[in-house]
Amino acid sequence: MRRQKKEKVKITAERSTWQLVAYRFRKNRLAMAGVLILAAMVLLTLLAPVYMSYHDMIRLDVVNKLQGPSMEHLLGTDELGRDLLGRILYGGRVSLFGGLATIILAFIGGCLIGGAAGYFGGRIDTVFMRIIDMLMAIPPIFLAMAILTALGNGLLNLILSLAVSQIPRFARVVRSAVLTLRGVEYVQAARCFGCSSLKIIVKHILPNGIGPIIVSATLTLGQIILSISSMGFLGLGVASPMPEWGTIISENKLNIRYCPYLAIAPGVCICLVVMAVNFIGDGLRDAFDPKSKN
Repeated sequence: MRRQKKEKVKITAERSTWQLVAYRFRKNRLAMAGVLILAAMVLLTLLAPVYMSYHDMIRLDVVNKLQGPSMEHLLGTDELGRDLLGRILYGGRVSLFGGLATIILAFIGGCLIGGAAGYFGGRIDTVFMRIIDMLMAIPPIFLAMAILTALGNGLLNLILSLAVSQIPRFARVVRSAVLTLRGVEYVQAARCFGCSSLKIIVKHILPNGIGPIIVSATLTLGQIILSISSMGFLGLGVASPMPEWGTIISENKLNIRYCPYLAIAPGVCICLVVMAVNFIGDGLRDAFDPKSKN
């Protein structure tokens, strides 16, 4: 027994931080279920052309409108005769990859602003954080809607508006991480060796404080997907005939009472993806900080 315990301690000590995080994450069943669900949804959206071409998916066929599920149309057709399953598969690309692009842009912007504010301090910190405070005073969805209204509808404008609305959150998280790490020994040693401020932030500070940032980004992704669907339902963002899960529900809202499958199918997709992303985010949080787990 003692030998087994010693070997277990030795193996644990030899593991790097990232290996321990991956090990704890794999032990979380809900997180792994989220990974499987999200991977399945991404794979299905990527394989959408195998089921139906984009041209056939947007082609109108009013004669066959509002047909129920059948062998020809597995989830039925909408009010314009378009295949609902094809629109859901292609619409998933907008929701999933649009949300991912939004997170990447917000992450980069938050790292630049929060990293500069936390590392340099002084007036730079004061100016940047007061701007961030003003942006945080506005609910993110309202800020995104205001920016999108000014820029006009479109997928690119939707991604930019949502990214700007999420930058304050990432800037705050990055700033707190930088403030914690900027005074540690290896950062002081890098300064003594003449490393530039940019190199110190990118190479030494951010990699060691990336855990909370990754968790925040993962949990925010679910909110972004919900925001994309919500704005699509309100008629903002992508324009018809380009499909998106929220837009699909909005286009068929007058017929939902008589054809509930028009809302159930895209609604289930939204719920599954957001649930999967939240499971992954919770798993990452527990993996990076096991003491926070209840």
